[in-house]
Amino acid sequence: MSAYQILMEYQHQTEALSKIAARLDWDQETMMPSGAISDRSQESAALEKTLHARRSSTELGELLAAARQTQLAAAEQRHVQLIEQSYQRNCKVPEEISVALAGLTSKSQHIWAQARADEAVADFTPILAEVVALRQQEAAALADGTGLSSYDALLKDYEPDGSTAEISKMFDALRSPLVALRSAVLERPPAPELEGQFDPQLQLKMSQELAECFGYNMASGRIDRAVHPFCSGTGADVRITTRTDPSDPLGCFYSTIHEVGHGNYEQNIDQSYAFTPIGHGCSMGVHESQSRIFENQLGRSEAFTSFLYGRMRDVFGSFGVGSERQFYQSVNRVSRGYIRTEADELQYNLHVMMRFDLERDLMSGELAVSDLEAAWNDRFLSDFGYAVDRPSHGMLQDVHWSIGLFGYFPTYSLGNVYAGCLFESLQSALPDLDTDLASGNLGPACAWLKQNVQRHGNLLPAHELMTAACGKAPSEAAFLRYIHAKFSDLYDLA
Repeated sequence: MSAYQILMEYQHQTEALSKIAARLDWDQETMMPSGAISDRSQESAALEKTLHARRSSTELGELLAAARQTQLAAAEQRHVQLIEQSYQRNCKVPEEISVALAGLTSKSQHIWAQARADEAVADFTPILAEVVALRQQEAAALADGTGLSSYDALLKDYEPDGSTAEISKMFDALRSPLVALRSAVLERPPAPELEGQFDPQLQLKMSQELAECFGYNMASGRIDRAVHPFCSGTGADVRITTRTDPSDPLGCFYSTIHEVGHGNYEQNIDQSYAFTPIGHGCSMGVHESQSRIFENQLGRSEAFTSFLYGRMRDVFGSFGVGSERQFYQSVNRVSRGYIRTEADELQYNLHVMMRFDLERDLMSGELAVSDLEAAWNDRFLSDFGYAVDRPSHGMLQDVHWSIGLFGYFPTYSLGNVYAGCLFESLQSALPDLDTDLASGNLGPACAWLKQNVQRHGNLLPAHELMTAACGKAPSEAAFLRYIHAKFSDLYDLA
């Protein structure tokens, strides 16, 4: 075998072990008995120790050096580049930090879920402080000698080519137009709301129908319930979760559609890249572009909601909304609320901006974990104009910090920006898009996204991939055009 082939054989085993680690995380959130958390923490730590050793071994360094000396095709060069990046990162982070984080975040996630259910911030903050301290140590190790801030060092885990400066600039461009549009919308009469109770089992049955409608391959996936919906896996085993609420079926349906966007991305990557560094999404911003375009530009469009309205009446009967137009308004209702994942498109990015600022302060040490709840509540009141009523509507609502995902939140808004750009290109490429959506036919839209984004996996950096897919460099302008046109129509703004 060539030096490159030997390197890729080594990497194949590392990728396989990484997929096992992801499966353990999925099991913990869906099926693991609550009493097993101590064992799971030790299992996760043991597996992380093995993975860290492989990703930073002398053997891997030698294999990389040998592979770099050979003639490589473009995809092969990308493989070597990505393995090298991972190798350099893992060599910088001491094994004891990685192993401690794996074990601790498994416990922390479990404690967070119980604290959220009990509305008990004090039950969660001690272990969150431990997670923050370890991530600060990891960030310092990663940033050492690079000139990066600690937060930028963590951001690279999710957006390899992004920076805090670029994201801050994006938020500056989004904030004022979104706040102004929100103010205008909230002066208009509110949209109608759904009425009645909706059987959770029927919600799950319809969620599977919607998942398959949006192209999710159930032969290589499954849908389960979790406290916080997520997608897990790559290649031939990509699993999603959703949630149910008897009074809010839309939360279930749009959580499912959102996670299907993530799932389709992983399912549709060229299978020749399986068990390689290219066999994953290239960044979380791109990943979120797929989930957000599925959920919002496609799933919450007037055309698709006309189809969904009919299916919901078939399944649930009358639910207090008397027309397709009223249902479209209900699905896109702008109102007061606390929960990011339930927020309308207009206010969603404001939730993300708040978390971005708070977690940067946590990582820099400017904000102590003991002061996080008060800082969250003060910022929420300032940004949204009303007070947080309980912890599960405040700092306990998101799972991310419990599992150490600092640097992750801004990728949600970057995904919205990318989705706006992709949607303009999709509309140009598919002149019959609305006709297709109104009949529940997502095939052409899914095929376009697969061809232009998903099949490439991590072959190209995020900005390069988006530029190629959209025909121009991505910017906030497309998203702002989309959001302004949509909500001006929904709320009859002059």
